[in-house]
Amino acid sequence: MTDTGSALALRAKPDQVLKHSILVLATMVALAPTAFMILTSLKSQEEYTFNKVGWPQAFVLDHFDSVLFESDFIGWMGNSIILASGAVALSTIVSCLGAYAIARMQFAGRSLLFSVGTSLMAIPPVVMIVPLFVLYTQLQLISTYEGAILIYAGLITPFSVYLLTSFFRTLPRELFESARIDGAGDFLILRKIVIPLSLPALLTLVVVNALYVWNDLLIAIIFLQDDSKRTLMAGISVFQGRYGDQIPLTMAGMAFASAPMVILYITFQKHYIQGLMAGSIK
Repeated sequence: MTDTGSALALRAKPDQVLKHSILVLATMVALAPTAFMILTSLKSQEEYTFNKVGWPQAFVLDHFDSVLFESDFIGWMGNSIILASGAVALSTIVSCLGAYAIARMQFAGRSLLFSVGTSLMAIPPVVMIVPLFVLYTQLQLISTYEGAILIYAGLITPFSVYLLTSFFRTLPRELFESARIDGAGDFLILRKIVIPLSLPALLTLVVVNALYVWNDLLIAIIFLQDDSKRTLMAGISVFQGRYGDQIPLTMAGMAFASAPMVILYITFQKHYIQGLMAGSIK
């Protein structure tokens, strides 16, 4: 190795150490609230009074039992699963059809339609609350799963169409030309070629959109006023108000509410990262 190469290698090593140190520090800062939540949920109320940030002397699981069996967490979680599954499924179907039409079909106003759909991402949901509430009152859709699913699907579809359109445009044109020569129509091409090749982007949408619906509080409180339809986030707000002075119990509820989305993200982590890069390199 030349002297110049050795000097570059020596300079590169400290740079790598600095980069990794920054990444480790950032990771620790990001995980600190989660670690505090989990450790606090494993402490007794008495221990937390005298030891708020330290390691628990003994793991206490009674708080998780109270959350599961002495509250409505199971019902709240079931409602959130229904809303997240329904909204994500509906939005994904509509987005696949819309994105394919914009990306691969020729028709007048295609660019305008895409621009208008993309601009909808800039509209905050709060400005649509009043007209939606008046409309839903007239249609008798307040406190119904169908009404809430339609709202959530409408809120997440613009981003879904934008992401899928960007990804569909990166697919080789030769695939579509060959399929059309074989007599395949647009719907068959979408189902047999585009969707299988777009799994990373689709799984990214599933994770991102499910997180949005799962963590939403505004729509759930306003449009699901029936206690039996209360979602997990709305239920947690009630739970905090009821047990606000019992911090370990509240943290156990927070940990229980966070677990499904953490599991979902870890399961599809590889595809999620690939999907975030979809369409960035053509």
